[in-house]
Amino acid sequence: MFELEKTLEMAVAADASDLILKTGSQPAIKVGGRVLFLSEEKIRPEEGWTLAKHVATDEVFAKFEEKGEADFSFEAENLGRFRANLFRQGGEVGLVLRQIKNVIPSFVDLNLPVRQFNYFAGLDRGIIFVTGVTGSGKSTTLAAIVDAVNNTRNKHVITLEDPVEYTFEDNLSIINQREIGVDTVSFATGLRAAMREAPDVIMVGEIRDQETMSAAISAAETGHLVLTTLHTVNAIQTVERIQTFFPPHQHDLVRLQLSTVLVGVASQRLLPCLKTSGMVPAVELLMATPRVKELVFEGKTLDLDKALQEGQEYYGTQTFNMSLKGLYEEGQISLEDALAASDNPDDLKLQLRGIQTGISASRLQV
Repeated sequence: MFELEKTLEMAVAADASDLILKTGSQPAIKVGGRVLFLSEEKIRPEEGWTLAKHVATDEVFAKFEEKGEADFSFEAENLGRFRANLFRQGGEVGLVLRQIKNVIPSFVDLNLPVRQFNYFAGLDRGIIFVTGVTGSGKSTTLAAIVDAVNNTRNKHVITLEDPVEYTFEDNLSIINQREIGVDTVSFATGLRAAMREAPDVIMVGEIRDQETMSAAISAAETGHLVLTTLHTVNAIQTVERIQTFFPPHQHDLVRLQLSTVLVGVASQRLLPCLKTSGMVPAVELLMATPRVKELVFEGKTLDLDKALQEGQEYYGTQTFNMSLKGLYEEGQISLEDALAASDNPDDLKLQLRGIQTGISASRLQV
């Protein structure tokens, strides 16, 4: 018989990032990016529906029945909070629970470039995008930036989240956390309302449409610091993706706005860490250098890669290959994982040849 609390205890004890529950299959967890099954016993259909009604409020369950999926937060006594997605698969219930740690990790804890992220947290205005695929740690990075603001500055922070994940305690700043569907109707609605709520920093959990993107850029233009995420794979794609939210006749205006308000893009990819049982991020960093602003304004996004390489020493910019090379030199990731995560593995192999000592040339010809 399936027991949620016992299964959650096992997931927390294993420090799993996710618990995956599927009707007709065994409970599974993700640890270090790998799926591991917790038992041989499969979840029966009636257990799946009982589980759905147990974790979801009446309102969330009604949304699930109507739309086939629902996002929400779930709290288990003595085990903490979880971000949950309830969905149908094959007409039956599926549920993924992601553990939300009680302690918000610092930039050092997350192995993020500290100098650059402290710079982001110290800004008064502009827009910062944290990007990556699902499960790449975007929400945790945003939380770390907000926490750095909270611990170092006297600011009013408003967050718009779906659902609320990390909960903040006011320190030097005051933080109002608003949940989509509970405290406000949508990201765009909450963002427009935030303009009347005297914010200094606005954190938008995700930008999904033109209305929200336009409101976020306008908020940055009017003197606020906006932190948000996009599902893009690197800095170049992020700049291009922002434009595609708008019709072609507005692209020149959008590039002008971006060249003025964009202060940073941090794109993340998680890789298995050789030194721990967890994951470590490779991070591509676009900082708004004069050259980057010029390229954004002119729409020459393909030249951004070279600008990131040239701006590393003074501005702290870096490409994914530069980040991967550093992680490999530190012994944190394997050669195979570094090459697999690279947008240009051939170029990375050329860079690594300069620092190879204990690896044969044949291994580099993968």
